[in-house]
Amino acid sequence: MAQAPRVRFAPSPTGYLHVGGARTALFNWLYAKQTGGVFVLRIEDTDRERSTGESTATILDGMAWLGLSWDEGPVHQADGLERHRADAARMLADGSAYRCFCTPLVLQAKRDAMKDEYRYDRTCYGVPADESARRAAAGEPFTVRFRVPGGATEWDDVVHGPTRFANESIEDFIVLRTDGTPIYNLAVVSDDIDMRITHVIRGDDHISNTPKQILLYQALGAGVPTFAHLPMILGPDGRKLSKRRNAVAVGDYAGSGILPAALVNFLALLGWNPGDEQEVMTLDELVQRFSLERINKKGAVFDTGKLEWMNGQHLARTPSADLLPLVAPLLVGAGLLTEADVDARRDWLLWLLDLTKVRARTVPEIAEQARVFLADPAGYDPEVAAKQWKDREQAASVLDAVAARLRTVQPWEPAGIEAGLREAAEAAGLGFGKVVHPLRLALTGGGASPGIDQVVALLGREVTLRRIEAAKAWLAAGA
Repeated sequence: MAQAPRVRFAPSPTGYLHVGGARTALFNWLYAKQTGGVFVLRIEDTDRERSTGESTATILDGMAWLGLSWDEGPVHQADGLERHRADAARMLADGSAYRCFCTPLVLQAKRDAMKDEYRYDRTCYGVPADESARRAAAGEPFTVRFRVPGGATEWDDVVHGPTRFANESIEDFIVLRTDGTPIYNLAVVSDDIDMRITHVIRGDDHISNTPKQILLYQALGAGVPTFAHLPMILGPDGRKLSKRRNAVAVGDYAGSGILPAALVNFLALLGWNPGDEQEVMTLDELVQRFSLERINKKGAVFDTGKLEWMNGQHLARTPSADLLPLVAPLLVGAGLLTEADVDARRDWLLWLLDLTKVRARTVPEIAEQARVFLADPAGYDPEVAAKQWKDREQAASVLDAVAARLRTVQPWEPAGIEAGLREAAEAAGLGFGKVVHPLRLALTGGGASPGIDQVVALLGREVTLRRIEAAKAWLAAGA
């Protein structure tokens, strides 16, 4: 029976969860779920100076917000230090690695002399084994270098296909520092072997590390996993996403009214496609449809406008009861409601969200649209007023007729309200729109809103009539 795939997401805790890292985590997670595999979370914290607990917490919080739960971990790479050293010792013993006693000053002088053509010249590879051991025992500082063999290193990348590096282009790279801590490539390979990782799914920026890592797998007598290198995520300018030019932290989007389901959906389509025109998908649908074979080679552009559009699609599909905990704090913070109001008017607020969420792209936009239902208009859009209330006397007359009809509508519900408005329009000899547009301006202060029957019903009779009277007074004053 074939082993179930084992994949890992291995962030460094030196900052926030970047959207590129989040996409890598997502693709690993989707592959594990789609194949019945195991998703391992590994925190690569061997860089003690830069790694922080705060960054680790931020990464874990970001993944939890996205819904990307892990099956194993979080495992801390630093806890594997003794294993890393033991693997380096194994390679020293079998001759696939050797001690290098060259000092930083000596190496820098060689770099300066050779400039762009510099590669380590294997000075210490020729040091006899007994001399090497004696110098190490005497306390002379050394690094451990891997001895790169001749030939070429090849692998069949799931995304890029057959990929080949000539080994002569790879210098004998360091695997262990003078202080006995591992270099990235050794730590990663040692950990992947220990965790029995079968598939390494990561960004294109790691391709240059892959031949070195394959050589280490082979030297340590381990099977080589399947590699899939994801296309880079680009900004609108076609350059790699940068904190200086782009909002790239998952937390930035969590705090700006983007739903986790929308960001996950958006990230899934950055470099992968389902093979048809469907774009809006739930997490379950993504799991069912995901495959490594449909990952693209070309870089994917992070289009914030597209993300907001997708967020709007997910907002419209999200039950209002799930949105209320996100919107209510914004309304309370704006002084439009109290905490007690949120509980007391829950059903009314859910109705309000049903109307506003379908016209919004972010959670704050829902709150902004809700404002007109919770506070009387502070004024009237001048462009809309110039068009809909051009003849002030006629506009006031229309509003007066509408108010008279709305005072008697029973029951107060959308169908009856629409019928009443149509009757008022017919009695005035006007088309329905000639009544609706002036009324919408009076009630909302602008020219766009949900259906007027829903607006009037939601506002209630008292508020509707009060706003009509305020609009009539404004028209009479000639403001």
